[in-house]
Amino acid sequence: MTLRIDISGLPSERLRFAASPLAELTAMLHVLAEPGHHPQLAGWAGDVWAGLRPEPAERLREAEFLWRSSQADFLLPARPRPTLTEELDDVDRIDDETYVTAALVTTCGGNQDHFATPSPLTDATARERALDLAQARGARQEAFAERLLTDPAAVRARVRHTLEQCAEAFFDAAWTGVAVQLATDLRLKNDLLKRQGIGAALASVSGAVTLTPDGDCIIVDKLQDKATAAHGTGVTFIPSVFGSPHLVVVHAPGWQPVVQYPVAEPSPSEPVSLETVTLRLEALAHPVRLRLLRTLARGPHTTGELAHAWELSPPEVSRHLAVLRRAGLLTARRHGRYVRYTLNLADLMTLGADLLAAVLR
Repeated sequence: MTLRIDISGLPSERLRFAASPLAELTAMLHVLAEPGHHPQLAGWAGDVWAGLRPEPAERLREAEFLWRSSQADFLLPARPRPTLTEELDDVDRIDDETYVTAALVTTCGGNQDHFATPSPLTDATARERALDLAQARGARQEAFAERLLTDPAAVRARVRHTLEQCAEAFFDAAWTGVAVQLATDLRLKNDLLKRQGIGAALASVSGAVTLTPDGDCIIVDKLQDKATAAHGTGVTFIPSVFGSPHLVVVHAPGWQPVVQYPVAEPSPSEPVSLETVTLRLEALAHPVRLRLLRTLARGPHTTGELAHAWELSPPEVSRHLAVLRRAGLLTARRHGRYVRYTLNLADLMTLGADLLAAVLR
């Protein structure tokens, strides 16, 4: 499962790396709404909530559907500006139809097709369908969706004011703290793009972002089967300190593709691909292979030894070992006439973490 961004014919200068105050604020808001995704920032989130006055805290909760499970597309700007105020001004220029559709996608679930045509702002049936979807998600979602559809201008103004309150309460201080780290990352990315090309720049973004051999498509290794195109617009890459471990992509029709990626830690580990995680889960789904792993966990064994231990035929054991090797869970080493199989214990131990990373990104 991948997300594909078609960049065929796109000049390299249309790939832009830039920092966005609004995108980083959105990442912070997600941390506050889902601290379990970011255990390394739990202390920061706790301090922020403890310091918030009741009124802005309640405002954050009433609008959290814009950034909790996924981020509304208008919160990840394709043309980042130097200040939060300038980016919020750009959001204000978005028409109500576009804004409401993006907000409903994150509030109600589903995709743009559920809310774009006919518009729930003008069509009674579409409005009821949107409210039904919101109701199924919860009372707060229903109340927010109803306010949004009844008076979008008022909700938009309230959301902007809430974000401005966040700037005063915690964002300005946090932004000052991460600005140098973001600027350092951007210098590296833009230098790679200029000197070594798109492939090298993408490789430095994340091991989950690659360029196809023909250079026509960016592949993002995510639990999505989606495709979009950057023709005539380009792709914007936004680094984030607070966004780790998420790799967020704006890919809806009508929106310029935007990728918000986590700034690498000083010694980043290469992310395990979704394909590898899937192979390992499938390999472990068979009871015979689990029995073989139980024996291999005690030390290296040959095919014959495994067959004898579990009263299986050597060809049957060989077939199961081949599946485990393709999944990267075993290492084979020849000792004279014998091949001994060793369990890759570290890879097996991190499988849960690798699965979670693949799901979260």
